[in-house]
Formats: sequence, structure tokens, C-alpha cells
Amino acid sequence: MIKIVEAKNIEQKFFEGRDFADSLEIVKTILADVKNSGDEALREYGAKFDVCSPQKFEIEFSELERAAKKMQDENPALYDSLVYSHDLALLFAKKQRECFSDFEIELEEGLFTGQKNIPVERAGVYVPAGRFPLVSTVIMTVTPAIAAGVKEVVMCTPPRLHPDEKKSAQPYADEKIMAGAYICGAKKVFACGGAQAIAAMAFGTQSIPKCDVIVGPGNKFVAEAKRLVYGTVGIDMLAGPSEVFIIADKNANAQWVAADLLAQAEHDVVAQPILATDDLDFAKKVQAEIEVQLEDLPTKKIARESIENCGMIIVASSLEEAAQIANKKSPEHLELALDEGADLEKIKSLVHNYGSLFIGHGAAEVFGDYAAGLNHTLPTGGSAKFTGGLSVRCFLKTVTTLRTANGKKGVIASANAAGILGDTEGLAGHARAARFRLK
Repeated sequence: MIKIVEAKNIEQKFFEGRDFADSLEIVKTILADVKNSGDEALREYGAKFDVCSPQKFEIEFSELERAAKKMQDENPALYDSLVYSHDLALLFAKKQRECFSDFEIELEEGLFTGQKNIPVERAGVYVPAGRFPLVSTVIMTVTPAIAAGVKEVVMCTPPRLHPDEKKSAQPYADEKIMAGAYICGAKKVFACGGAQAIAAMAFGTQSIPKCDVIVGPGNKFVAEAKRLVYGTVGIDMLAGPSEVFIIADKNANAQWVAADLLAQAEHDVVAQPILATDDLDFAKKVQAEIEVQLEDLPTKKIARESIENCGMIIVASSLEEAAQIANKKSPEHLELALDEGADLEKIKSLVHNYGSLFIGHGAAEVFGDYAAGLNHTLPTGGSAKFTGGLSVRCFLKTVTTLRTANGKKGVIASANAAGILGDTEGLAGHARAARFRLK
């Protein structure tokens, strides 16, 4: 049963980042092997860790198309849902892209400064396919890259056995993920998973090209690999176990709140479902409702372990205190299960540390996971204090420009100031380069 705790009794460790990276040495070895041996190392680790190890890695585009056609014929509801989700994600990402504008401004006479937002040339996306192949992650990773204007998107996902025995040697992946790749416009998909896939996209191999940035979720080995290759390539973030934090008052729907907590809990035994409320009776209602819903939940075993070991219902003295706790926790997902009105507006203005904010009773976090345009790849473990989720921003470089009109007032002032600063720092070459412009 989920525990109920008074706000004053919350331990400090609740607010600290949770570190599950106990895989450093093995990941270091994988990265080094792939960097040095390329495809040969990928095959060795595929045989060791995956269900199969194909000799080649790039999945033929015709296989992606075939998977999409099969889904459209056999499961049209799923196909249409993926198309709908992709369409909304693309609209949202394109709007994000519009916000990154280029400009040039004359700061002083003759001194023109500006910025440009340039997409990376090649982006690598990783799509897990473990216990639950995450077909929605295809949408969340590929779509913003394309909206940003990336020329080439490379996707890696764990290999699967080809259903046609005659093609058993050919690379293949989860069919739903392949269909999602086709729907989203990914053209280069490789049957390669785990830390070795991150290494391949970071360093390049004979088959898989080196990428400029790598995005996407994964297990602790994938997360550790991304941490270690950062600097060689860019990454989106280091995502850990999923989190939801719900602020609710007595008017919230206990059934909905319990369902949202369980939706998060079923992700992983270390997922963290949290509720903060100012009403003890409501806390007890949600506690009881969780037990009712757990009984027939197919993912009951995972969800119960998460609820009992990582879950919590916090009883705060006020909604304002609940908001303060949420800011200190900085959760991946933050729900405000409050009626429209003054309380909702006040709490909405108070909270500022979260990956995504879900406003009002109807705004279920699961909508953001799947089909509301938002990206579900979000910061965890308190990192929402300093970063947001995956967006077109991850695929753009904001660079600056300088242009001058010689002899103008601003250029002369800049050269004089640069010369003095160069002298002050003992960099005579700097000072000289500036003063030459004055002649």
C-alpha cells in the first residue's frame, strides 16, 4: 500500500537525485571495443545481449514500408493513432522551430551582431525495445529532429529475428517500431541496441554513421553510455526512472488521480508516483482506490513494487506548501488536479520546476506520453531545475555572427576597448590585432 506522509516528515533524500548508474566499467569496455573494432564489436555484443546478432545492421526501407502496411491492414486503430500522434507532434515541433529566430542588430554605429540557429547535419535517435517496445518514442525522437531541419536521421533499435526463415540473416526489428519509423519519415534504421548502439552513433562504424547528437531513452547501460560519449557528441539528457507529482485538493477525482499514479508506477519498479494534497481524507481515498485498481491491472506486479517502495502521498498544510515541495522535487511530470479558478491559477504561477505541466483535472499525463503534441522525453531526478525536455532545441546550434563597417563609431570604440583589455590581460597579440583596425 502507498504510504501517507505529513509534509514536515519528508526526509531530505526524497529531494535528492536517484543514481542507478552501477554499470560504468562494462559500458566503458563496450565503448572502447566499438570505437576500436566497429561492426565486429557490434556483432559480438549483439550475440551476447540481444535476441539475435545480424551480420548486417541497416534494415531495408522496404521492410519499414511493409511493416507500416501490415499494421494499417491488421491493426488500423493503432496505425491511425500513431499517425494522429505524429501529426500533432510535428505541428508542435514546427511551432517550436519558429520560435528560434535568426536576427542581426546594429548595436552601435557600424557594429552588427547577430545569431543563427543551424540544425545539426546528422542526428542519432535510440528507441528501446525491451519488455515494452516503445513505439511512441519513435515519434518523440524522430519528429523534432525532422522539424528542426536535420538532413539525416539515424535510428538504432534492438534487433529481432526475421519472421521469414528464408531471410533470417537479414536485419530486422520490432514491427511496430519499424512501422512507426516509416510513418515518421525515418529512412536509416539499424538493428542495433544497448550501449553498443550509442557507441556506434557516437564514433561511427563501417555500417552505422557517426552522428552529431544522440537522443532518446534507454536502460541504465544506455544512459551511462550517453553520459560517457557526451563531448564527442551532443546528447539530449540523462533520463532516469520516470516520475509523476500530482497536486490535488479534496475536489479532485480520486479514481483519476489513482489511475495517473498507477500509470506512472507500471513503467518500472523504481518509477516514482507522488501525490501532494492538503486534505487527509482525500489522501486516504486515493490510497484505497489504488488498491482497488491494482487488483485487475495487468502490470500489477511492477506497479505494486513501485507504489510500495517509491510511491508517496504527502499531506501538506496548504496547496502553496505542496507547490513548494514540487519545486524542490522538480519532477518529470507535474499535474495540477484542481478546479478552474483562483486556486489553480495561483498554484500554476507558483510552480516552475518540472519537465511538463498538466493543468486541470482533464489534462492526464498519459496524453502527453502519447498523443497531445508534447514530447514525452523529459528530465528526471531533479534535472528539471536546469533543463527542459527533448525538443527541436536539441537539434539546433545557436551561433553568433559579427559584421563591421570600418571607420564607423562603434567599430572604433570596440577596437579601442579590445586593445586596452588585451594589454590588461597580457595578450599583446590581441591588442595589436584590434589596433591594426584603427589605422
